[in-house]
Amino acid sequence: MLSRIAESLFWIGRYVERADGTARILDVHLERLNQMPRPVQSDVSRQLLGVMGSRPQTEDFGLPELLEALAFDRSSATSIAGALGAARENARRARETVSGSVWEGLNTTWYGLTQHRKDVVGTYRFCHWVLERTAMVRGLSDTTMSHDESWQFLVLGRSLERADMTARMLSTRDVHASGLSWVNMLRCAGAYESFLRTRRASFGEQHAAQFLLLDRLFPRSIMYALSDAEKCLAKLNPEYQRVGFINDASRIVGQARTFLEFHQTDDLMSELPEHMERVQKACARASDAVARTYFSQAAELSWVGEVS
Repeated sequence: MLSRIAESLFWIGRYVERADGTARILDVHLERLNQMPRPVQSDVSRQLLGVMGSRPQTEDFGLPELLEALAFDRSSATSIAGALGAARENARRARETVSGSVWEGLNTTWYGLTQHRKDVVGTYRFCHWVLERTAMVRGLSDTTMSHDESWQFLVLGRSLERADMTARMLSTRDVHASGLSWVNMLRCAGAYESFLRTRRASFGEQHAAQFLLLDRLFPRSIMYALSDAEKCLAKLNPEYQRVGFINDASRIVGQARTFLEFHQTDDLMSELPEHMERVQKACARASDAVARTYFSQAAELSWVGEVS
């Protein structure tokens, strides 16, 4: 496979997942932000933008500016519209590899970006529309593309981005002074019903954090995403499995996963920010390692929001 095709597929997976994750984070915070006094709203908007890896471009930064920065700014890959536009552009470069259904799904999504109001209510509906469109694109890629090397690169990008975005979502819980309830956080990840089936009893915030961080069966948990990334890397480099891990990306992802899996703590909540920062750094380093190993022009597509 040509390196440029592999690179485009990797970034299609990342950008589609980034749009999905950003929509989930923005959706769960919109109502609270809209009810805050303007000075508090401005401060919280800046903090939320910082968690997403960006900085305010103006001194007067409030909720309207946050919506533009995270939802509608097509010039920035940090925003939903920018990420979907970048995914479409990468799909155009890899037209001979992605299925026609995936291309049509991304192309139609791109042309639908302008059909939404940019106020709070419009953004809320926009976020839910994005969740439906990204779910459709993921489903089409899984069911209309051969699960060969090309698909492995797409899923690898998706898995690394999902681990990163779930870590960012968990990091936003303490942005508000009053905190965000874990029920809302679980709903944000689409995990509420799965979590209730797992617990079947009373639970607290520590149990919810453990589920989103460590559950091996829920697709949006950080543990599951890192495990998926490991599997993709192993299939792309099967010859390295017998003796150690020469592949830097496999080593980085494996170390991040095993640290979470075997680290015992009595107070997960106090250590949660440290864990989230470690996961984000591991995802950024693994992405760089994949780029060095497989791609020839990786610097052009790096994301400024990644923690280095």
